[in-house]
Amino acid sequence: MDSCCLSLKTGTNLSTLTRRDDGFWGERIRGSLKNSFCLNNGLKNCLRAEKNVRKIKPGVAFSVLTTDNTKETLTIEAPLFERRRANPRNVAAIILGGGAGTQLFPLTSRTATPAVPVGGCYRLIDIPLSNCINSGINKIYVLTQFNSASLNRHIARTYFGNGVNFGDGFVEVLAATQTPGEAGMNWFQGTADAVRQFTWVFEDARNKDIDDIVILSGDHLYRMEYMDFVQNHINRDADITVSCVPVGNSRASDFGLMKIDSRGQVIQFAEKPTGAALKAMRVDTSLLGLSPQEAVESPYIASMGVYVFRTDILLKLLRWRYPTSNDFGSEIIPCAVMEHNVQAYIFRDYWEDIGTIKSFYDANLALTEELPKFEFYDPKTPFFTSPRFLPPTKMDRCRIKDAIISHGCFLRECSIQHSIVGERSRLDHGVELKDTLMLGADYYQTESEIASLLAEGKVPIGVGCNSKIRNCIIDKNAKIGKDVIIVNKDGVKEADRPEEGFYIRSGITIVLEKATIKDGAVI
Repeated sequence: MDSCCLSLKTGTNLSTLTRRDDGFWGERIRGSLKNSFCLNNGLKNCLRAEKNVRKIKPGVAFSVLTTDNTKETLTIEAPLFERRRANPRNVAAIILGGGAGTQLFPLTSRTATPAVPVGGCYRLIDIPLSNCINSGINKIYVLTQFNSASLNRHIARTYFGNGVNFGDGFVEVLAATQTPGEAGMNWFQGTADAVRQFTWVFEDARNKDIDDIVILSGDHLYRMEYMDFVQNHINRDADITVSCVPVGNSRASDFGLMKIDSRGQVIQFAEKPTGAALKAMRVDTSLLGLSPQEAVESPYIASMGVYVFRTDILLKLLRWRYPTSNDFGSEIIPCAVMEHNVQAYIFRDYWEDIGTIKSFYDANLALTEELPKFEFYDPKTPFFTSPRFLPPTKMDRCRIKDAIISHGCFLRECSIQHSIVGERSRLDHGVELKDTLMLGADYYQTESEIASLLAEGKVPIGVGCNSKIRNCIIDKNAKIGKDVIIVNKDGVKEADRPEEGFYIRSGITIVLEKATIKDGAVI
């Protein structure tokens, strides 16, 4: 506890207690020298010697009087007691590279979830990495396991060498590996197990001063100052802090939900509850600052999957307290709530979990709005990605409305509405693109190569002339011929047609990576 000490001369007496309600108690100590009082006989006896010291506790202010009475009022400023300031040098970040990515399938059939393109030219991993850089956190670990080749390549190109300069920091990829012993033969069994298998890195010499560890997910879209998050964690003397947002009924069961008390401490945590358990997690979110209408629409508090742990607490939980628990959301956090000071941090800006095809599609197309809720560009907190050194996009008599066009595209007499066109995309004349997310291509085909393929009756990368595409995601390096129609006119919700080059998820048609849709095809 903070305290201050006051030396008093022989014969000094204390007046009656005066409690201040207009700010920090004990901020000032006031007293009139006109009158002299004794608080009690015990205090009178203990104040007979000059060396005695009276400790003033926070929450109480005392009037101080001496036997030499005058008409003056004496004000003594108490020293300020500031909490420890969060220092980025004492913070490390762990970014979870995602599991098998089944909910984003087929986009994750060959690519790790954090390596999936977003916003035209970025990758999902760029979101937490850029947030770390903008927050001053430069000790970053990325844990990977499934389909990690493209993710590793992107991190190496962007954040090593000619990419972002980290000074004395680093971005280190920690890939799942097998080690001696029976336990070491297992791959990552969950988020907590992934961190547990690499807790030894925090015993390394370069990490000896790490006080707090931020744990992040690789499939969210948001902009966040992590050091504000860490400072809140320190100010509340928390062991664990969970970042959270209000959510509505339709999506509540997709998240870990919590209840908090009036001080912000988490008192109950349930991972993806359903039925009666879901209804039991309803709270009055107007207490978080929401309007009455907003509180009705969003009656749950959902975990963002973004945590701050005190380093010693994290190691204790993973190694000794719960050595067989494999997941943070369903095992570690619910148990820790019962034993530790787990605080909630209410995040009041845009955040979207884009771990499903529907949410991924909606979040991307929302970027095309005139006044989007989220923008990648901010001069103070930019998002970084791989420098590709592509030429500007070339457009020839095109009609474009509410769209994002990435670098290095060739657009010829086409119509694009409410869509995103990824880098190196080629759209031929007469193409109509609406409500479509096109992820682009990894390389160019020359004009002579395209002409040769067309002459042979083959389909080059891009979209051929007079094709009409609606409500679709076109994965990388896809080849769509001429006069193709992709509109899902029958309103099919789910379909698996890998032999024909597409899937349908939540009514959204997904053209597979490197797939070929032949001339005149109708989907």
